[in-house]
Amino acid sequence: MTNVTLSLDEVGALAKRALVGAGASDANAASVARSTVLAERDGIRSHGLLYVPIYAEHVVCGKVDGKAEPQVEHPRSGAICVDAQSGFAHPAIDAGWDMLSEAARQNGVAIMTVHNSYNCGVLGHHAQRMAESGLIGLCFTHAPASIAPQGGSKPVVGTNPFALAVPDGAGQAALVIDQSASIIAKSEILLRARTGEPIEPDWALDAQGRPTTDASLALKGSMMPAGGYKGFGIGLLVEIMASCLAGAVSSVNASPFSGTAGGPPATGQCFMAIDPGGYSGDVFQQRVAALVGEIAGQEGARIPGERRRSNAQRLAKTGVMVDQVLIDRINAFS
Repeated sequence: MTNVTLSLDEVGALAKRALVGAGASDANAASVARSTVLAERDGIRSHGLLYVPIYAEHVVCGKVDGKAEPQVEHPRSGAICVDAQSGFAHPAIDAGWDMLSEAARQNGVAIMTVHNSYNCGVLGHHAQRMAESGLIGLCFTHAPASIAPQGGSKPVVGTNPFALAVPDGAGQAALVIDQSASIIAKSEILLRARTGEPIEPDWALDAQGRPTTDASLALKGSMMPAGGYKGFGIGLLVEIMASCLAGAVSSVNASPFSGTAGGPPATGQCFMAIDPGGYSGDVFQQRVAALVGEIAGQEGARIPGERRRSNAQRLAKTGVMVDQVLIDRINAFS
């Protein structure tokens, strides 16, 4: 295996060339490439360059309309609705972003929903983007069904993550929580299925409902929810916000994010932006600082999002190591 060191700028250029080569518009490719760079920067490899061949393949086969132009509506002062037009989620989110931020500052809180959408990458990055502009970001995105209800065997909800990012009052996020309803992100199982590595025994069940360490069998069965029935409850919460409220298809009817089977997934997202100034004002930042201090003051404790921040500081300087085989796969679309 030959590894190559790429700067973050080179990561973005590599991703964008492949997406444009696959048939995406320049603007859409740039939006997805930025997400890819952030994932690599933060050390979240499963959502970085590893996903670019999947994105490109889905543009080629029609699961994603690479040239889609999102349609934005503003039906009420605190409501923004975006139709991704079966395109990538990233440019659809970008299309309504400024309107969402402005509405939150005017009203104290605002919500943007996105439907007819697709995988939005690392959800926490969207929440962090809000926090860096001084807003609390609470985000939801659902996915094709992969988690069965407690006591059941048929998947009903997806891994369905939510993310929360809180501003620190100085242009950064004080903390970022990004977690799925499943015990592990499905992308990790997809990654291990490709490499042939076993998964942990408590991550998933096979199609017969038995625990398995075989990633390929896990993909045919169901993911284990984090915390048992409580994890499934989180999955339902996200389903209500990102599917039902957004007017997107349900997880059970969404086509897979991997492979070429089925048409556009038509999934959805929901982004809530809250302006602390409309509520407790300066007291909010004081309470957040104190809360973070309580965590940081304990030896061995880690503030949510701290590992990503550390990776970002290091990899922005050193670049990232990428397998030449993966680079060749990506370049094939260019």
